[in-house]
Amino acid sequence: MRVLHLAQAAAWERARQLGEYRGSTLGADLDDVGFVHASTASQLPAVVAALYDGEDLADHVLLVVDVAACEAAGSPVRWEQASAGQPSYPHVYGPVPVDAVVEALGVSRDDDGVLVLPDLGGLDVAVSPPRR
Repeated sequence: MRVLHLAQAAAWERARQLGEYRGSTLGADLDDVGFVHASTASQLPAVVAALYDGEDLADHVLLVVDVAACEAAGSPVRWEQASAGQPSYPHVYGPVPVDAVVEALGVSRDDDGVLVLPDLGGLDVAVSPPRR
């Protein structure tokens, strides 16, 4: 299974040089938050609408992160709710190894400003949180 993370392109380029990605969410990193925020394909549009409304998505890339590779490298992925009754989101508790990122895709918005997801076919990206 794979999950998604929207990263600033410059942070992803730094990560490629260092061997690990440590961004968490817009303006915060792993050290600030304690984990790397991620989402499923169905969750990403709402995340972008809520947190990246004023951001130019041309400066970002969508990382497709392999959960098993993160866990094998010592960065467990936990599905957690922000509050009761909310959907569970994947959180990576540790740096994301560059080798766990199977794709870095461009993202854009349509004429109404809504996120346009790139083609995720064949990438085994989780569409929704796993059932418990």
